[in-house]
Amino acid sequence: MSADVIIRAEGLGKKYTIGHATDRERYVALRDVLARGARDAWRKTVDMARGRPIVAGDTVEEFWALKDVSFEVKRGEVLGIIGRNGAGKSTLLKILSRITEPSEGRVTIHGRVASLLEVGTGFHSELTGRENIYLNGAILGMRRAEVRRKFDEIVAFSEVEKFLDTPVKHYSSGMYVRLAFSVAAHLEPEILIVDEVLAVGDARFQMKCLGKLSEVVGGGRTVLFVSHNIAAVERLAFRSILLQNGQVIANGPAASTVSTYLRTFKDLPAGWINVETTPRKYLGTRQAVITHIFLDHGQSLISRDHPIIFTLRSKIIDPINVMRVSFTIFALDGTPVGSGFSNEMDVSHHHGAIGHRVTISAPGLAPGRYYFGIAIGRGDHTSGHVDYDVVFDCLPFEVAPPLTKDGVLSFWSHAWGPVLFTNVVLTADSKNVGADAA
Repeated sequence: MSADVIIRAEGLGKKYTIGHATDRERYVALRDVLARGARDAWRKTVDMARGRPIVAGDTVEEFWALKDVSFEVKRGEVLGIIGRNGAGKSTLLKILSRITEPSEGRVTIHGRVASLLEVGTGFHSELTGRENIYLNGAILGMRRAEVRRKFDEIVAFSEVEKFLDTPVKHYSSGMYVRLAFSVAAHLEPEILIVDEVLAVGDARFQMKCLGKLSEVVGGGRTVLFVSHNIAAVERLAFRSILLQNGQVIANGPAASTVSTYLRTFKDLPAGWINVETTPRKYLGTRQAVITHIFLDHGQSLISRDHPIIFTLRSKIIDPINVMRVSFTIFALDGTPVGSGFSNEMDVSHHHGAIGHRVTISAPGLAPGRYYFGIAIGRGDHTSGHVDYDVVFDCLPFEVAPPLTKDGVLSFWSHAWGPVLFTNVVLTADSKNVGADAA
């Protein structure tokens, strides 16, 4: 292994065994439960005798989250890992962080690793924020004096000084992730692994994270990070790999890999899309789930002044009283453009399937390609919201450039942003111009 190569993955694969229940009835009698228990017990006995894996459910399927993944990362390099939800990004980071073992292949790492894969990774909920800082330092192999030297910087960045001696189980998710990121970024590991930290917390904290990552990169440390914010990947990463269905389909300069990734959105299906089995980044309460979505225009290309209308079908799993639909529109590089919440509707008398249509009457989007994240739940941004189910990376569409007076397509630069303001009023007042300046 070259002295400059700090991480080498060779033929990595991760296999999971999944059970599927073929009996889908919701309500069963006691005799059915007893009969099924006896049948499953007999089946498990046979499986044990024949050496087959024991998995709950009527059918067994092997699912490869990763397959034949190979790459190298040099010391001081920044590697972005991109791909749609369910592509295998988080699984890869868990293997690199030694949280899970690969089913095949191997990975060689030289140097101590700090990981921030989800809120509170590596924290002990019963310990205080202060104690967890020292605990994480010890896990990273740092001496107490080293942690003490960075302690004030960690606390200042995380903004949790007031609650430093409170058990972290009482922290909000925002406080949790602020302290977790601050510890991971300040304790000077040779390798920093970050999963979607820029998608957590408020906008101000996201900007702080991005700035801190830039400092880490400038300090010569090795960074691997996953983000749907493609602009951040292009800004921070020297090189990126693109995962699709658990395999590497592109590995090269960040700009080139991002271009390949954006082109994959053109292959998304049109018409009714079945999303019931689509992998979820955030599960929600699952009291109801989105099963199908549809862009009502009949085509994904719309004019700038055309309303955007989509329909979704949901399946109510547990009794609920209200349901609202919310959405976020993303530019093709992953930048969120804007969000909206519908009014809540009474669904207490509905059972099973239910359909909703959402109309965005004046989106004001500039020409370009976009896609949706859609959620069903209750509440909104003012009262606090709970999501039953969330589907990302769906309903791609394109806003066409408007025509000029001569019938020629107008020009729009992506550097100008994703919103085109049209109601701009210019007035002139020659009497008062320069009066105050004089």
